[in-house]
Amino acid sequence: MCGKLDISRASYYKWLNRKVPREEQENETIAVLIREYDERFGHILGYRRMTLWINRLNSTNYSRNRIHRIMQKLNIHAVIRKKRPNYVYSKAESVAENILQRNFTASAPNEKWVTDVTELKIPGSDRKLYLSAILDLYDRSVISYVVSRSNNNHLVFDTYAAAITANPDAKPIFHSDRGFQYTSWQFRTRLDTQGITQSMSRVGCCIDNGPTEGFWGILKAEMFQLFPVTDEESLITAIDGFFRFYNYERYQARFNGKTPMEVRAEALSTEIPEQYPIPVNKRIQKYKARFAA
Repeated sequence: MCGKLDISRASYYKWLNRKVPREEQENETIAVLIREYDERFGHILGYRRMTLWINRLNSTNYSRNRIHRIMQKLNIHAVIRKKRPNYVYSKAESVAENILQRNFTASAPNEKWVTDVTELKIPGSDRKLYLSAILDLYDRSVISYVVSRSNNNHLVFDTYAAAITANPDAKPIFHSDRGFQYTSWQFRTRLDTQGITQSMSRVGCCIDNGPTEGFWGILKAEMFQLFPVTDEESLITAIDGFFRFYNYERYQARFNGKTPMEVRAEALSTEIPEQYPIPVNKRIQKYKARFAA
């Protein structure tokens, strides 16, 4: 046997007749306890609780590192919790370029649409409602909106379907962020069928969809002031009421005191729509003059 294992006989007999150190004897005793408790408690003990069990039931004071090291040698592990799988980022099925390029001025209705989804917390609960809307950049009117308890494909698809139903001949640039609903091939197919050009914000650049983000700010600032909201039903009523107010009653200085739907109706009734350029923001101009290269 020594010849097969390439061990000298002297080394074998020296090992056979050696005096086993006290620490090694303790390790063997600990190993027996670990196997016993592992079987008795159905393999639920990790090294921390195994240390607690051994020390408590045997009046010892072994360290966690020692128990852990012996359990590793014995290949004994707790199975009460499965290891979490590493998260794999899913690749978007369809990503479009940022065609809009922050050019938020449109010369006619149905030339540029922007969209997004926001969440609204239901008062007195931990639940939320998700609101999807599409805005026309010419008159800033809300073309369509849908409220849902789930932020899924149906929410976005239904919002888009309502917009097309109201504007069947529209073929605008359709701008959104890179949410999973907008990058799905099902949504891209819908746009291609209608002949719509898709545009998407860059990653981490919410300002690329600035008009929609600004609209959410207006909604959340004004809606709760105009309508009482106490539960889910009143929140939905408030959403409906605010969109009606925004489209038909909220006068805007940019449109010379007209409402979005007044501007839209006038534009659709003429061949040459009136232009409403975005007012120059003097603060932004000063900032660009100072810091822009």
